[in-house]
Amino acid sequence: MKHCPECNRNYADPTVSFCLQDGAPLIFGAAAEEPATAIIGTSEQATKTFDQDPTSEKASLDQPAGIASNRNIVIAGVIALSLMTALGVGLYFYYGRTSSKQIDSIAVMPFVNESGNSDVEYLSDGITESLINSLSTLPNLSVKARNTVFRFKGKEVDEKNLGQELSVQAVLFGRFIQHGNDLTLFLSLVDSATGNALWGEQYDRKMQDLPALRNDIARDVAQKLRTRLSSADTTNLTKNYTVNTEALRLYFYGRYAFSKRTRESVRKSIEYFNQSIEKDPNFALAYSGLADAYVVPVVGMVPHDVMPKAKTAAMRALEIDNTLAEAHTSLARVLQVYDWNWAEAEKEYKRAIELDPRYPLAHQWYGGFLERTGRPEESLAERRRALELDPLSASANFELGLAYYYSRDYDSAIEQLEKTLEIEPGFPAAVQVLVLAYTYKGQYDLAIAKLRDFNETNILGTAVQAYAMAGRKDDASRVLDELNRRYNDPSKSEYVSATTMAFVYSALGDKDKAIEWLEKGYEERSFQMQFLKVDPRWDSLRDDPRFQEISKKVGLSS
Repeated sequence: MKHCPECNRNYADPTVSFCLQDGAPLIFGAAAEEPATAIIGTSEQATKTFDQDPTSEKASLDQPAGIASNRNIVIAGVIALSLMTALGVGLYFYYGRTSSKQIDSIAVMPFVNESGNSDVEYLSDGITESLINSLSTLPNLSVKARNTVFRFKGKEVDEKNLGQELSVQAVLFGRFIQHGNDLTLFLSLVDSATGNALWGEQYDRKMQDLPALRNDIARDVAQKLRTRLSSADTTNLTKNYTVNTEALRLYFYGRYAFSKRTRESVRKSIEYFNQSIEKDPNFALAYSGLADAYVVPVVGMVPHDVMPKAKTAAMRALEIDNTLAEAHTSLARVLQVYDWNWAEAEKEYKRAIELDPRYPLAHQWYGGFLERTGRPEESLAERRRALELDPLSASANFELGLAYYYSRDYDSAIEQLEKTLEIEPGFPAAVQVLVLAYTYKGQYDLAIAKLRDFNETNILGTAVQAYAMAGRKDDASRVLDELNRRYNDPSKSEYVSATTMAFVYSALGDKDKAIEWLEKGYEERSFQMQFLKVDPRWDSLRDDPRFQEISKKVGLSS
């Protein structure tokens, strides 16, 4: 006797494997709490309970041959019907029930621009990022971060292998065509385990409907994922930050430029964010984007010029919407690297993580904060969390390598930074710290080899260190002359921080000059002042009372 653990029905037929009522797999043994429910099966024994064996001698003698033949046909039909039912239930159990299960992890791949016009590429990135952000608000859904999925942009991918590589149950693919004011999107939701399509939809809209389109897609995708939404979840999912199509379009332009992370593209993103704000002065996300653009060091601007603007933008975003984790993170960054208000910075980081525990940048930057205030173990935990959330992010991988460098674990730093450069070859910050790690390991040839083809100011400062420690004084002096030229350039086309010059003179063994430049770094509130407590490049100055006094003024003791 077989038993259904779901509805407590019993089956005498040993060939039935699934419950005909609910599709649950049967187990041997009857339910103790209920009388057995007799279900006609398909075995020979079960068929006999329907009537006597039609092939027995009695049947052939007592019944007309036609009746016996008809009885055989009926029984054969019952058997066939039972087998088909069992097969159908089995298929339902394996496929129907599986597809109806809630999906709790998804990757939204970069939408493909099929318009034949590269000028609208910003739109594919903008819609993708916007949808990722919307779905990430759902509490029971894990959504791969932007940096991770955008590593696959423009590449041929195998749908099944992609899901396995990203460890998600489903992958959402999208493509769009824009002709003038008309926008058509095609979406496909794919089961990453089987490669089967779970859902597909076409959206035909006008460009002025762009703000509402994102909400329609987010809501439809959530429903197809069978995510149970509370009223608060629905509100967050379909939240409209602006109804101004032009403001949203310019914001998408800004994010597209910002994502490239070059000096020129970040400065261009500032223009777009400001234009977006002009179109809608209450667009909180545009202020948050503007703050992000100002606080990244690659922008290459004087801190006194940009950091107050970043703080103003972040605070304005929070005035409009104080639930934006991005804006809290940007404000925390300014409080940390410019105001040196360490207590308030930590409050803002914690608030950002409370609002959105899955925002990678909050964990990444908070990890840096913890490291610079002397809490290395907590720092590593936050940076590893950022990497879990965004495993293919070059910046998250770099930050973990940076943590190893500051803890003097140069072997781990080299391994992690080499991995970063595999993800994004030529990433300047990773090259810079990799050179330093090789230098402090005494592997000067490897360090100097990494400097080829790089002319960025920070890397030139690192080059002086590598040349000086390798005993190549002439090369060190040559690079120092170039740095002095850039620092004294009347046009000030490129910002050279005073702390970069302090690093250089410390490497050359000129402590007085190093301290003199460090004092200038304090006055200009240089970004690198936050590293006084941890950076090995300051080790030669740590015993100097002047260095200790500067550290105290920054709020850090050496």
